[in-house]
Amino acid sequence: MPIDELSMLSALYNLLWYPALPFALLAAHPANMRDYRERMGHGDFPEAAGAPRIWIHAASVGEIEAIRPVANGLLEHYPAAVLAITTMTAAGREAAMRRIPGAAAWMLAPLDNQRAVRSFLERVQPSMVLITETEIWPNYFIESARAGATIAVVNGRMSERSLRRYLRARGLFENALGRAALILTQSPQDARRYAEFDLAATVVVTGNTKIEAAQAQTANEESIRPELMAFAPGRKIFIAGSTAAGEDAVIAGAYRELRKDFPQLALTIAPRHLERTPEVEKALHAASLDYVKASQLNSPGAARDADVLILDTMGELRSFYRRGSIAFVGGSLAPGRGGQNPAEPALADVPVLIGPYHENQQQIVSSLVSSGGARIVKSASDIISETSQWLADDEARQRAGQRARAAVSAASGGARFALKQLEGLISLG
Repeated sequence: MPIDELSMLSALYNLLWYPALPFALLAAHPANMRDYRERMGHGDFPEAAGAPRIWIHAASVGEIEAIRPVANGLLEHYPAAVLAITTMTAAGREAAMRRIPGAAAWMLAPLDNQRAVRSFLERVQPSMVLITETEIWPNYFIESARAGATIAVVNGRMSERSLRRYLRARGLFENALGRAALILTQSPQDARRYAEFDLAATVVVTGNTKIEAAQAQTANEESIRPELMAFAPGRKIFIAGSTAAGEDAVIAGAYRELRKDFPQLALTIAPRHLERTPEVEKALHAASLDYVKASQLNSPGAARDADVLILDTMGELRSFYRRGSIAFVGGSLAPGRGGQNPAEPALADVPVLIGPYHENQQQIVSSLVSSGGARIVKSASDIISETSQWLADDEARQRAGQRARAAVSAASGGARFALKQLEGLISLG
């Protein structure tokens, strides 16, 4: 595409930001002045000398977990590195503070408004910018390149639906992605979709950086607080993790039926977004199920006799999967979300159920299903059927959990491979 046409597309994109900015700020839900300032690129970045200076951007909690081994690996390889982590959500920002404690700053990401991005870059002054997964915001790429930063996409993925959307504004996204020096993708399918654009960047398949064999050991060493350990002692627990809107009612209905044959079965629901907790409560009320909430447990005995737990706290699901007997991984029963990552329950030796709409996790789900460590479910009746089979046969269930762990562990190493690729781009000058 001619340079003048690319410039016109970028200019049009930035022009549209003038009327869109108030609505974008409203949609971003800034809770306080700090959030507002960070969205406008005016976050308080501490003065910190060191090199390399790296801006890492991730969408939210799951993406932070995926980039964590890369970020911490960079800090280990380059002790003087200065990392600024941005996320699209406050929950992601909090997760970044916990999971990447060596960073210099953790902020909400600036809106992709040209002025906001430039203001942010002036404060952070990165020599390298790492954009994770699907966060292809044009000005992040264009303005970072203008500021002299080297840009890489890490753990990149692109669904067919996203590709079609990007191709509708091909010139704009080709212009943005064309500023990247390196694109590291989760799968060959993702690499093929990036190749639809005319890019000079090197595209390398690294695998999913979230999947690290050592991560399983770390998760198994993380303590579960006594209040959660006391929930349903000695009983099998069905965990529905990272659920999306509409899935809680399906899980609650399936659980009611399962209790007829397995009266001692307990249930835990962990919504993907904590602000959805009232929806989970509504679904449980509709199913006439009593529950306790993890956020309200103040003593080890508070949940001992409960049958249902809503895990409405941050950062506890990963370790709590060790208490599970079977896990359903959400964002997968209806189109639009692409499924959440099933690696965490699998690494805890827990067999996995996941819905048919898991295109964002296609490679790992295929491996899990092929190994016998996971099964695809399309409805409440499927969940009841598959769960019943595993609950009725402890040996088969435990064997499925072991196979799930083995399948995920076999796909590990993505973060180490990504680090090696990034080292070739880093300049300490």
